[in-house]
Amino acid sequence: MSGHSKWATIKRAKGATDAKRAKIFTKLIKELNVAARMGGGDPANNARLRKAISEAKAKSMPGDTIKNAVKRGTGEMEGQAIEEVVYEGTGPNGTLFLVEGATDNRNRTVAEIRKIFEKNNGNLGGAGVALWAFDRKGLITLEKAVANEDQLMEIAVGGGAEDYTDEGETWTVTTPPEALQVVLDALEAGKLAVKASQLAFIPKNKKLVSGRDAEVLINLAEILDDHDDVAHVYSDFDISDEDLAKIT
Repeated sequence: MSGHSKWATIKRAKGATDAKRAKIFTKLIKELNVAARMGGGDPANNARLRKAISEAKAKSMPGDTIKNAVKRGTGEMEGQAIEEVVYEGTGPNGTLFLVEGATDNRNRTVAEIRKIFEKNNGNLGGAGVALWAFDRKGLITLEKAVANEDQLMEIAVGGGAEDYTDEGETWTVTTPPEALQVVLDALEAGKLAVKASQLAFIPKNKKLVSGRDAEVLINLAEILDDHDDVAHVYSDFDISDEDLAKIT
């Protein structure tokens, strides 16, 4: 879990420069589109769409923009088809990357992702290069003040979660992928407010990196994450707190 939480820490530390409204809206619209296409346009019966709408509203996206993105996903409005993609790659020091995204042009996106890897001492690989090193998990983040360990044990673990981790200012709850929504429902019923949730790829083992490799890897992850077609970036690199402090 530390590798995932460290990357989250880095993103928060650099959040001021990343908070570009247009870019955020572009990614949210794609998620609304895909969620509606995959599970239908009724959020009551589509947990993924319900979450996407909630995130869009949290970013102050206009209601009409949300509705139109959903309608394009269900085919009620014309628009380019958006499809999900997952890319696998390698970085310095034998590190592995998974990049999740959504695109209306696979050829353009794969060419741009390949260029990002190549410019940052990495390589875009084929299917199977990195996926084997990750587990698919549900991740739920709660503010530390929202719950104590007893509540997490009773409500989250009792509701089907595998584990929870103290991340300093927050708790991270881990679930099997199929139990994510069940645990979210249990937390809601227990009146424990959720800060964020997602299906994620968690590295089975982490590689400790330092110095120049650490800087290059963070830069690679940041540039990938900043791409309009990229929703999530996962890697198996880990960085010591000392090196992290120097970089951020």
